[in-house]
Amino acid sequence: QVQLVESGGGLVQAGGSLRLSCAASGGTISGRVMGWFRQAPGKEREFVAAITTYADYADYADFVKGRFTISRDNAKNSVYLQMNSLKPEDTAVYYCTAGYQINKVNGGHYWGKGTLVTVSS
Repeated sequence: QVQLVESGGGLVQAGGSLRLSCAASGGTISGRVMGWFRQAPGKEREFVAAITTYADYADYADFVKGRFTISRDNAKNSVYLQMNSLKPEDTAVYYCTAGYQINKVNGGHYWGKGTLVTVSS
């Protein structure tokens, strides 16, 4: 059973940057696709980014392309989300997910509990 724990959220001004981390325990992320989703207040959870097992391909939601970068370190059992040029509309709880595949609607098999990102204007 893989447990995922996100960290790195916080309060940042518009235009600023944050780096989210997701650490896995109880199993390895090697062989699993990793991804990030987010849920803003009053809205449904939405896909943000995903990265393949050996980081040879990454996919992004249109609204973060050019601003966010997903990366992973299989040796550290971790995945990251570098968020630049943050906007108030990026305010949300960000969730890490993992699985043998990630569906852009339902995510992966495993989920973390999320980390809150608040972007002030």
